[in-house]
Amino acid sequence: MTAGHAAPPPAQATVPEAAPAPFRPPPSSVLSLDFERLKTKLQTYLRPEDVGRVEAAYHFAANAHEGQFRISGEPYVTHPVAVTDIVSDWHLDAQALIAALLHDVMEDTHISKHEIAERFGKVPAELVDGLSKLDRIEFRSHEEAQAENFRKMLLAMASDLRVILIKLADRLHNMRTLQCVRPDKRRRIASETLEIYAPIANRLGLNSLFRELQELSFEHKYPLRFRALARAIKSARGNRREVVGKVLKVIEERLPQWGITADVQGREKHLFSIYRKMLEKRLSFSQVLDIYGFRVLVRDVPSCYLAIGALHSMYKPVPGKFKDYIALPKANGYQSLHTTLIGPFGTPVEIQVRTLEMHHIAESGVASHWLYKDDEKTLTELQQRTHSWLQSLLELQSTSGEASEFLEHVKVDLFPSEVYVFTPQGKILSLPRGSTPVDFAYAVHTDIGNRCVACRVNGDLMPLRTELQNGDQVEIITAAHASPNPAWLSYVRTGKARAQIRHVLKNAQHEESVALGERLLNQALRPHGLTLGQISAFAWDRFLRDRSVRTKKEIFADIGLGRRLPVIVARRLAHAQDQESGRPDVIKPKPAGAILISGSEGVAVQLAHCCRPIPGDPIIGIIRKGKGLEVHRHDCTAVAKVRGDRGRWVDVEWEAGEDRLFDVTIRVLTKSARGVLARVASAISDEDCNIQNVTMDNEQGIYVALNFTVQVRDRMHLAHVMRAVRRVPEVMRIERTKTDARPA
Repeated sequence: MTAGHAAPPPAQATVPEAAPAPFRPPPSSVLSLDFERLKTKLQTYLRPEDVGRVEAAYHFAANAHEGQFRISGEPYVTHPVAVTDIVSDWHLDAQALIAALLHDVMEDTHISKHEIAERFGKVPAELVDGLSKLDRIEFRSHEEAQAENFRKMLLAMASDLRVILIKLADRLHNMRTLQCVRPDKRRRIASETLEIYAPIANRLGLNSLFRELQELSFEHKYPLRFRALARAIKSARGNRREVVGKVLKVIEERLPQWGITADVQGREKHLFSIYRKMLEKRLSFSQVLDIYGFRVLVRDVPSCYLAIGALHSMYKPVPGKFKDYIALPKANGYQSLHTTLIGPFGTPVEIQVRTLEMHHIAESGVASHWLYKDDEKTLTELQQRTHSWLQSLLELQSTSGEASEFLEHVKVDLFPSEVYVFTPQGKILSLPRGSTPVDFAYAVHTDIGNRCVACRVNGDLMPLRTELQNGDQVEIITAAHASPNPAWLSYVRTGKARAQIRHVLKNAQHEESVALGERLLNQALRPHGLTLGQISAFAWDRFLRDRSVRTKKEIFADIGLGRRLPVIVARRLAHAQDQESGRPDVIKPKPAGAILISGSEGVAVQLAHCCRPIPGDPIIGIIRKGKGLEVHRHDCTAVAKVRGDRGRWVDVEWEAGEDRLFDVTIRVLTKSARGVLARVASAISDEDCNIQNVTMDNEQGIYVALNFTVQVRDRMHLAHVMRAVRRVPEVMRIERTKTDARPA
């Protein structure tokens, strides 16, 4: 299915793009029993000519994988057949079934995308390409390769949803046969499935697939816990069978009395759900009472609400446990009514009530586009939700830099729980649990998020880091010249908000880096008797051409971010200038001063956290790759490591007249006495100094070490503060401290 378009026509109406070339399997190639069963299933919903195309793809895959075996010892072709069998349960069309059969041929054999396109058409070739890994590209690490593979797969999915359906079926069969893999690899694959594939299945509404992936991941990641919990549930079944039977009987008797025709199903909760509940709520297994639940399937929506009334008349409902996902569907299209009742012997009983159509969508999610086409309204809403999420993936891709960053943003969005909040106009927005008004602002519009300065929640002014609750009405206050705050990254919850904030900050860093790089290069040209204004267009063109760089701004930005050393760039620019024929003599300019530091330059110039320099301290600037200019005190140990490398450090000085506060850490050793902390704090405060943080260490019982982080204007202000603290009678010693220096 192509994002932004309607679901593809039913498989029966599929017209092949290109008729496959006649393919005669060799006599040795016979249909396996697995494929025979699959073929019988396909004949129930595909046209005969499409079944023939799928069979041709099977023979093609069997020959391509001939001589290849799985770790279990089975012929490799049994895997693509099993994957195709899984996707056929969703009634996918012939193109998707062909791609499922061929999904590994590009990766594991000599078959090319062009060859697949020639034989089976362009669409199956594109699907197989979206599923193939990027093995031919060199990556720095396994994690980077995985991130790039996920990016490719998710973007292919954004253009054709069948890619992810086949990939999920592929992962499901791999998980079902994972026992043959060595334990360390088994745990890694299980973790990856739990973190990525299971949440994607859930996000697409494939509930039964989601649950099975969770169970299999739990079994292979924590085998001992899985077996222990399975044994506990097995032994508990007998004890709780009486409760389940009694509840089931009462429900089946009560609903007809209310005129409700329903199919009632009792079910045991999945092991992973029980394990997660034990973990999150710190419960033992004996404390988890609700391991059984019931599902009530009715004819229509009014019957759902009527059934809830009947159930609540049977047993008392648990307050706060009723959830209406029919009026407020989940982001993946899931609809149902949930309630928890106090059953016999005080046992809590969870019940879900839904229609048959809702049940189909709950189990098959987006695959219901192919399976069930009766309820067009429901499917249209589900398709819109899916389309909206796929578009958000494309938006994340456009604002994310590296593949690992893109994957991080996608992971943030792959979780099951939501909160529902309202705009001032009454529109409902679904956000992840833990979202803040900043997430809400970006969900409304990117510009609203970028210009957000404050918010009102339910009419009251609240901090932007406030965690939103179900039913909150949120109003965002904006300002024309506002911009994202880096601190937002510590509490935003959605991938879109995180990606947009980083995108804006990167652009701001780029502009600041260009300005800093220009200043650093101008300073580095001074020993050559040049300034930037004196470098000719000829010298610049030669320099840029030799390095395949298009603009001077790129060079300035690289210098500002520490990717190029200004002394080397200056030397080569001066050399290019000297080579220019007929260059007029220039008067050596008056030496420029050191770079001036105010302490408020932005992200391109940072004050080092290791030594916390303040105005009045002798300082030096170190160029750090990817981070720009870092300002240290002269006596910082980080400086000693690079002092011999002239290209790594630059002269910097404090700019006069800056009225700004700087953080400094001081350590005060005092006698242990009542009220000493208050007296020291009072002495600091009396010197017009803010205390940002304080910690206390015991020193051999009779002494106490107080560590203060205070804000001062300059070195002179700090001296006044330290002098005032020394006057406190209990103070034995005071010193300015610094943390361990980071490696240069």
